[in-house]
Amino acid sequence: MISDFDEELTKLAVAEDNQETSVVSKTGMHFPWLHKHVEAVVTGGKKKKDFAQTTSACLSFIQEALLKHQWQQAAEYMHSYLQTLEDSDTDKRQAAPEIIWKLGSEILFYHPKSNVETFNSFADRMKNIGVLNYLKISLQHALYLLHHGMLEDANRNLSKAETWRYGEKSSSQEVLLNLVQAYKGLLEYYTWSRKKMELSKLDEDDYAYAAKTRNMLSQSCKMSTNICALVKTPGVWDPFVKSYVEMLEFFGDQDGAREMLTNYAYDEKFPSNPNAHVYLYEFLKREKAPRAKLISVLKILHEIVPSHTLMLEFHTLLRKSETKEHQKLGLTVLFEVLDFAGCNKNITAWKYLAKYLKQILMESHQDWVEEEWKSRRNWWPAFHFSFFWAKSDWKADTDLACEKAFVAGILLGKGCKYFRYILKQDHETLKKKIKRMKKSVKKYTIVNPGVHT
Repeated sequence: MISDFDEELTKLAVAEDNQETSVVSKTGMHFPWLHKHVEAVVTGGKKKKDFAQTTSACLSFIQEALLKHQWQQAAEYMHSYLQTLEDSDTDKRQAAPEIIWKLGSEILFYHPKSNVETFNSFADRMKNIGVLNYLKISLQHALYLLHHGMLEDANRNLSKAETWRYGEKSSSQEVLLNLVQAYKGLLEYYTWSRKKMELSKLDEDDYAYAAKTRNMLSQSCKMSTNICALVKTPGVWDPFVKSYVEMLEFFGDQDGAREMLTNYAYDEKFPSNPNAHVYLYEFLKREKAPRAKLISVLKILHEIVPSHTLMLEFHTLLRKSETKEHQKLGLTVLFEVLDFAGCNKNITAWKYLAKYLKQILMESHQDWVEEEWKSRRNWWPAFHFSFFWAKSDWKADTDLACEKAFVAGILLGKGCKYFRYILKQDHETLKKKIKRMKKSVKKYTIVNPGVHT
């Protein structure tokens, strides 16, 4: 069996013409630079007889080559590492097939001289050797085929894996079988979605429309059967859930879609998953659910990912709410979005904050602002409102700079470096806006007169 692998790896090897010292495999493949690495497991001029040390060193060389994207070198080291399949240590011998599959598939995926036939051959042999990893390898093999657009081959691969059995079915095997079936469901979804697109181009009174609808219903039944078992198992199954919900909505099963998404988001057996709440929110929004319901969903998303893009939408819902609790939370949401470096140039967030600060202060809720500012007083000035950022922001986006300057003036007073820099800029178009901003800051700033930052 090792010679079979040698044959595959030899196809990728390039003969070396130089005369430096080399190690030669039994298939005649030369490793001109391997000899010096083998010396690493030599002590006192004698080669280590310890089989484990040699294979361990070889594994380290493979890992290093992979990290450096030296695919040819990794392939040649792999050629030697295959001897682990004959390790006298039972545990290491049993673990070897999975390690070889993971390393070998990575090499064959990226090696410039590899091709689909080589990968298929390698995968099929590994399935037979690593029988306990059969399902896992089959699934990864199918994903490789999908990556290359070979949908029919991937489907055949999954169908074969679906009927595979070895010994008593364990819980881990059951999850993998569900996953295999779910990926079959995704392939059926792909076919279904193409038919859906074709259907959208037909007139509903057309005979072909009715025929295609029946065909899609049959396809959706297969898809439902394949995906259902998986999405009921605790885990993160985003693509499967999205596909299944789209199909349910298409056929008018709103209750089924809502139940699926609600369980996916709120079932405590499932891991915390921001996307689950996003999908539920988007569904409820399509259903035109009440504002209170939308707020309750986004409130949980806010606790998980306070910088999520939907937080600006969350702020809008809170701002329009009639309860003071929601209106106050709307301010917190904006501050927490801008706590993140990835959002510091989000002009929409700064516009919302500038507008909302003015509104809140006009309504005499300065205590809300001071409460949020208390925990940020020591780090926001350098993070957002330094002289460096004033120059940089003005150069990159004058609108952004003006919004930030207003916020800086409200929070830090008219003596703030950022505010003063923007105020001094001579910009014909923005002259009136800057003048209005100066008046507003003077009127609404939360800083006592004479305080400079």
